[in-house]
Parts: sequence; C-alpha cells; structure tokens
Amino acid sequence: MTPVACKDCPLRTLELFIPHTPEQLALIQSLKRGQINVQAGQTIIHEGQSDALLYTLWAGWAFRFKTLSDGRRQILNFLLPGDFIGVQQKMSEALSHGVQALSDTQLCVFSRDALWDLHRSQPAMGFNLTWLTAQEQSVVDDSLLSVGRRNAEERIAALLIVLFKRSAAMLPDAGEGGVPFPLTQQHIADALGLSLVHTNKTLRKLERRGLHHIENGLLFMKDGKALARTADLYGDGKPAPRPLI
Repeated sequence: MTPVACKDCPLRTLELFIPHTPEQLALIQSLKRGQINVQAGQTIIHEGQSDALLYTLWAGWAFRFKTLSDGRRQILNFLLPGDFIGVQQKMSEALSHGVQALSDTQLCVFSRDALWDLHRSQPAMGFNLTWLTAQEQSVVDDSLLSVGRRNAEERIAALLIVLFKRSAAMLPDAGEGGVPFPLTQQHIADALGLSLVHTNKTLRKLERRGLHHIENGLLFMKDGKALARTADLYGDGKPAPRPLI
C-alpha cells in the first residue's frame, strides 16, 4: 500500500468532512505511524486488548462488536470511511469490545499517545475527538432504541436508511447508482437482535413493498421517504459534516 499524505487524503475533498488548517494537518501527519490493509473477516482490535492502537478507517467497512461466552455476538455499530477507531481503550485498562473488518479495509495507524498530543497541541482537534466520540455514542443510542423498542420492520428500515445515507455522502452520485453494502443477513441479525429467519423474511417484505433493493453487494434506495416513515426515524438519517482525524 502506497502511503498517502494526510493533506492529500481523498476523503478530505468530500463535503462530508470539515476542512482543517495546514497546522492541524501537519500535526495529524506527525502522529501518523503508517497505513495497513486488513482483509474482510480479520480482526482489527481484539476484545480485552489493552495495547490497541488508534486507527482512522480510510477505505472499506468494519464493525464494533461484543460476544458472550457461548459465542453469541452483538454488533454495536458499523464503521465507514472517516471513522476513528480505538479511542474507547483510553478510558479503561482494556477494550470491552472488538473491531472486525467487514470488507477489505485500509486504515491509517496512530500511536496511543496521539490523543494526548492532539489535546495538548491543538485544543480544537481535541474538541473534534470529543465530537466524534459523542457522535458514535448517538449512533449506539439509536441502535439501542431499535433493539429495545422498534419492531423488526422498523429496525431494518432504520439500519438500511442510515447506512445508505452515510455511504451515499461519500459518492459523487449521492447513491443514485447504489451504495456498497457488504453486510450479510447475519450481520444485520447480529446488529438488530433478530433471528436470521426473521431478518430474511423482513428484508424480503420491505423489498416487495418497493422500498429498497440489495443486489451484488449494492444497496439501492427505491423509496427513501417511505422507508424513513417505516423506521420512525428521528431526522432524515443524513450525516452531519464531521471532522476527519
């Protein structure tokens, strides 16, 4: 993988990401320790790991998860390009969750001390980290709402529309030609607390109603407004402009 300078990162050309000053970019570059490729299905961070590095997901998808002793898995949230990974480890001695690559991914690597350096050298960047952490918490909160109160149709509709809009915000055609969708039905079931059979039936039901279509690893939005109504979604699901570490 050819290293890409932070100032030349293609993600920074997208309207989704807030511009940084040359000084801020230089600091991020100084803290960067390299770039790595992780293949689909491989673990990026292990549950219980106490020496996890920090990562920015540069390309591909991943997810955070927890498992029970018998192997049952709960997916906490899905990670898309631009997401910052591993910050939770700084708040405790070991990470209580793991992170796995959902598709082939590319990640920028930072040392664990990068958080302190950002706060100390660029307070505005420290605020950006706080914003990213709060945003991720908001995503997890909505996932908890789905698992706790939404029915199966509402859960799946909410997940589809949020992931579609997050991914579409990084595409030139805003998702008109579909967006990447590397999730299997098992991933959806593990994220929403549904059985695999119930997940399959509900996806087919929503598709028959003309709300969405999944084909060849792409998600197509057929009737986003109806899907949002089905989800009883707060807001339109469109991601807000965000910092990029």
